[in-house]
Amino acid sequence: MNRTRKLRTTGWVLSGLISVFLIGASASGKLTSWEGKAEMFAKMGWSEDVMFRIGIVEVVIAVLFLVPRTAFVATILLAAYLGGATATHVRVGEAFFIPIVLGVLAWIALGLRQPEVLRLAFGKPSQHPESKGLK
Repeated sequence: MNRTRKLRTTGWVLSGLISVFLIGASASGKLTSWEGKAEMFAKMGWSEDVMFRIGIVEVVIAVLFLVPRTAFVATILLAAYLGGATATHVRVGEAFFIPIVLGVLAWIALGLRQPEVLRLAFGKPSQHPESKGLK
């Protein structure tokens, strides 16, 4: 297996793990009923109804993140979503590093899957055929 293929495979595995975490660990807690849910969300300043809707948004973003044509936009949406999660955790005095790390990992995963993203992020010229000759 060549280096490029290994990097892309690593990006896909990381993307899958991120999506599984978003759907299985994070969104599932917003979409299911469990004891203490209302109190926990109230402490964070959110109602169960709002958190249910946020859970749906989270699932949609996680799925879009796995679709190559929508992955870039989904990563932008994911970064925005995780920014809100970070702000919420900071506001209530809880640990806030997990959403930050998850956002960074999402961009790394996308960059490994689609190397053009990393080239652009580091200010390198595009290697895309359509951009040749454009100034």
